[in-house]
Amino acid sequence: MDKARDPEFLKRRQRRRWALASAIVVLLVIAGLAVARLKPAPPTLDGSSVWPDQVKRGTMVRQVRGLGTLVPVEVRTIPAISEGRVEEIPVLPGSAVKASTVLVRLANPTVVQALANAQAQLQGAEADLANLRATLQAAQLDAQSTQANLEAEYRQARLLSDNDKTLVARGLVAELDASTDAAKADGLGQQVEIGQKRLQTLAASNTAQIDSSQAKVAQMKNAAELAQTQVAALDVRAGIDGLLEGLDVGSGTAAATPLQVGQWVTVGTAVARVVQPQKLKAEIKVAETDARDVALNQPATIDTHNGVVPGHVIRIDPNALNGTVAVDVALDGALPPGARPDLSVDGTIDIETLPNVVYVGRPAFGQPDQTVSMFRISPDGRGASRVQVELGKASVTTVQVVRGLNVGDWVVLSDTSADDSYSQVRFSPPVAIH
Repeated sequence: MDKARDPEFLKRRQRRRWALASAIVVLLVIAGLAVARLKPAPPTLDGSSVWPDQVKRGTMVRQVRGLGTLVPVEVRTIPAISEGRVEEIPVLPGSAVKASTVLVRLANPTVVQALANAQAQLQGAEADLANLRATLQAAQLDAQSTQANLEAEYRQARLLSDNDKTLVARGLVAELDASTDAAKADGLGQQVEIGQKRLQTLAASNTAQIDSSQAKVAQMKNAAELAQTQVAALDVRAGIDGLLEGLDVGSGTAAATPLQVGQWVTVGTAVARVVQPQKLKAEIKVAETDARDVALNQPATIDTHNGVVPGHVIRIDPNALNGTVAVDVALDGALPPGARPDLSVDGTIDIETLPNVVYVGRPAFGQPDQTVSMFRISPDGRGASRVQVELGKASVTTVQVVRGLNVGDWVVLSDTSADDSYSQVRFSPPVAIH
């Protein structure tokens, strides 16, 4: 027979069950909160792939770097001085040439005929000058002969007149005859003076006529020389010793086209380029954000991938193109073997020397004058903790440390952006920092 249960007992048991359940729920909530508050375990990184560096104190050289090419110091663009049709191209691009080497031969019958005409006119003018000299000289001699005869008559008349004066005093000559002889002598004297003036005028006239004829000859000679120059210019020559870089119409421009036999070339058209391969400079492209610190005469080094050549900055382009500024560097050392125009090079320019500063290798994405987070490696190399580092001036491979690190600290320079959510990391194997 079932025994009746005490209602009070049932109520107490029910309360105990609810209390136990509530306690379990509370414990679960507390445990969940505790688990939620736990920090994630530090990730483990491959220590052999980490790029570490030690913080140092000393002299830091600020540098900027750019890519570029070797270009000739002197590029001679050769224009066509005479127009004509391309008859022959004796030399091909890439050939060594002398100043007198004929690069292109042009043909133009009109220019050749103009030379023949100018030479014929010159010969005619020279003949006219020679004939004029002979004619004027003959006239001058005739006038001088007439003047000589007149002066002889004048001297005789003057002697006769002087003799009459003596005879008149003695009564041997009538005064009328003496006066007649004196008048004749005076008349001849005036004619002598007039004749001398006529000779001077004739000489001046002859000189003017000869000068005019000589000027005409000089003009014809210049015309003939110009025609001769134009004919000679049909052979387009290099002008300097060097290397023939190109043969094209509009040489050195974006619209240049290859020069071909039979093509007509007008005056002033560039047809060739000659460079001196032993005289080169480097033209490097520097980011415009770095170019503001570049100045003339700053030292630089040019890596040709077959040797490093010292140099200095000689020109800075005032304009930026595609985010870069062109900087020309003169090469102060001997060129290594294989150096030639258009060779790709790396250029480094020393822009500033900072003595007695704390610096470290430049971290990935580390920009100057910014505060960045970096992992400082523990002394055993097994882990690293994140610290905030204020950076100062930066170079190509180094950056100044303003605060956040001490001399002797080792830090991670490689990219750790994937672990930005962690304040600590572990390394396996340990990072070799000693």
